Amino acid sequence: MMRRVGILGGTFDPIHCGHIDLGLASQRALQLTSILVIPSNIPPHRTRPHASTFHRFAMTAIAVAGRAGWQASDLELSQPSPSYTEATLSRLHDDGYKATELFFVIGADAFTDIRSWKDYPRILDGAHFAVVSRPGSPVQQLTQLLPELAARMKAPPTDASEMSIFLIEAATADVSSTAIRQRRQRGESISGLVPPGVEQHIEQHGLYQSPAPSEPHDERLAKPAAGRLHGQS
Repeated sequence: MMRRVGILGGTFDPIHCGHIDLGLASQRALQLTSILVIPSNIPPHRTRPHASTFHRFAMTAIAVAGRAGWQASDLELSQPSPSYTEATLSRLHDDGYKATELFFVIGADAFTDIRSWKDYPRILDGAHFAVVSRPGSPVQQLTQLLPELAARMKAPPTDASEMSIFLIEAATADVSSTAIRQRRQRGESISGLVPPGVEQHIEQHGLYQSPAPSEPHDERLAKPAAGRLHGQS
């Protein structure tokens, strides 16, 4: 069986149930053999993350633990440059992955901004894109919002020999990292919005409160720790 590798990237500040739903929906619809969950280091289109690289990687590793074929990756955390998707795909190609083996998993709301991404539209040839509906952003509207890409949009299951944009209709949790951080600042529960182990990590380390007492501020220490968490020296 040909390997089909999902790539689920994001700031993950924190990773939440909506992110997990995106991966699960893509895994089911496209029969993905594995999923790399990649926290970004310096997100080019967002403000600096609130939690350190250490905590964001730790929460990602906790969220994927026990999920068959899922792996937390520090591919972007190990790079000092902004975390552009085109650079990440290039590194995966250099590691021996064919473009037709890669499926970049993304919510429909985020995909509507694809024109602003670095190296667009050539980036669409670096991997298939698995676009999953999000609350308020059904995948069906993408053909109207991005008419120049409509010919590449397909509904799975279908052949993956040609670079495609797969539109996946699925229920995903109506939650955002911003809302979770705001609830923490107000002292409200985040139970059910993040995986239980992630909630425990946030509570244990006092994340997203002001101040965050256990937040490591030295990124030189945080990056090696992130590597050790998933078995890399």
